[in-house]
Amino acid sequence: MLTTVLLSFAFMTSYFLSTAMASHLPRLMQSAGMSLAMAVAVGAIVGPAQVSIRLLDLGPLRRVAPLRAARFAALAHPLGALVLLAGGAPFAPVYALMYGLGNGILAVSRGALPLALFGAQGFGARQGLLSMPGKLAQAGAPLLFGLALDHWGSATLWVSFGVGASGWLALMCLPRPRSTAIPAG
Repeated sequence: MLTTVLLSFAFMTSYFLSTAMASHLPRLMQSAGMSLAMAVAVGAIVGPAQVSIRLLDLGPLRRVAPLRAARFAALAHPLGALVLLAGGAPFAPVYALMYGLGNGILAVSRGALPLALFGAQGFGARQGLLSMPGKLAQAGAPLLFGLALDHWGSATLWVSFGVGASGWLALMCLPRPRSTAIPAG
């Protein structure tokens, strides 16, 4: 039960951040001091980063255990937020790259990690249970993150750092799967 709660919480943070960034990344970058054109250019880094890491996941990263990959991926966003907070607008491309790489692996982890932790029995029902809180967070993310941006401006990066770090901590509390073998498929 605790494993289910922790995993669901980690997925919820991932869903929240992916939707918040999809809705507000250019505005967040503008609040950090970038022009609209630069903010859009930085936002354009995210998609290729997500695709490239997924391609690597099909090849050299295929042998990385799903829990290890998810932990690494969940850490990318909060670390990227710290880089942007510390370095300012010149480090926005680093933030976008780290966020995109992490989000790309987390999207894969939402399927691979429950399979590694719980097995195939009841997979569909378990996926529904694990995803429900995340889908609710996803629905509220544009409004909540937008209100935070209205109120705090670029300091909203601390909110995204906190959300991302809490998801990473939840993954760090998960037990190791009984088997780290990756299912064929």
